[in-house]
Amino acid sequence: MMKLWKRASGALKDRKTLFTIGFSRKTSFRNPDLDSAIIHATSHDDSSVDYHNAHRVYKWIRSSPANLKPLVHALSSRVNRTRSWIVALKALMLVHGVLCCKVTSLQEIRRLPFDLSDFSDGHSRPSKTWGFNAFIRAYFSFLDQYSFFLSDQIRRRHKKPQLDSVNQELERIEKLQSLLHMLLQIRPMADNMKKTLILEAMDCVVIEIFDIYGRICSAIAKLLIKIHPAAGKAEAVIALKIVKKATSQGEDLALYFEFCKEFGVSNAHDIPKFVTIPEEDIKAIEKVINGVEEEEVKKKEDEVEEEKSIILVERPELQTIITDKWEIFEDDFCFTCKDIKETDQHRKFNMDPSPLPLIVIDEPVYFTHTLPDLITF
Repeated sequence: MMKLWKRASGALKDRKTLFTIGFSRKTSFRNPDLDSAIIHATSHDDSSVDYHNAHRVYKWIRSSPANLKPLVHALSSRVNRTRSWIVALKALMLVHGVLCCKVTSLQEIRRLPFDLSDFSDGHSRPSKTWGFNAFIRAYFSFLDQYSFFLSDQIRRRHKKPQLDSVNQELERIEKLQSLLHMLLQIRPMADNMKKTLILEAMDCVVIEIFDIYGRICSAIAKLLIKIHPAAGKAEAVIALKIVKKATSQGEDLALYFEFCKEFGVSNAHDIPKFVTIPEEDIKAIEKVINGVEEEEVKKKEDEVEEEKSIILVERPELQTIITDKWEIFEDDFCFTCKDIKETDQHRKFNMDPSPLPLIVIDEPVYFTHTLPDLITF
């Protein structure tokens, strides 16, 4: 009875808000149609997600930079007023999708326009909602940093289109590893969290993990080619730290995917095989740090068997480019989602089994692979 009352109360709040929006006028900071789509996409209904209105939001963002301000205004107003974990989580999923549209105007956002770092549901006892609160806080922390990272990447590409230096690549990999660490903190921890909306959000998280970890693999593969021959000691020290962390994170990912599979996350059904970096590569970096002559390092590299790979994630459908003796992930397609089981739910998101692209792309990925409709890559 209480559950029905809460649903009815939430639906009434949504209708009241939509009624108020109906009398609003369109300005540079407000678009009533966009506001309405956001309210529908972040409704109080925990049993489903409004895919249609989520699509509408993404189309507006892609259509014109002028729609960014109304979006930010509407989302921040919605989130700042709510004390419902359902509305807060749907808003985060919607933001995730917006960020993954990768349009140039997103560089103006930088950090998220609201704060859910201390979120607490106000409609139930803390003993029942602590797991949802923790989930939302962790998801917000990732998206807040992800938003800043994407904004920085877009700015750099527009100001400096040339290739990054080794130091810049090292810095970028470290940021990606930090984002991956934050993603692994997003997980349901309470027994009462096996709900449709949580599973939807976890699907988004799992696909994001594939994307970011794949980019880390690709970046490390290319980086080691540069580090081995003639790197400075400082660069080699950072590279060694990155390589060791990548190996450690591979182990963490294996455990995370096991957990997701047991919890029932559809995109974690087939657990990928995470492989450690060959010991020869680690020793080569250590020799650079210890000041070994370049000729000796190069000689050691030539002895490494061609089948030794730096690939950190072993998946049969990976597309690779052979460069010298290293296998390097193709820049724009680190992973494919062909092996992720397609369901009727996924079809609602207008997805196809095309490859999963990297962060900066011309078209949003949300509508091109097996992601729930509230997320794009």
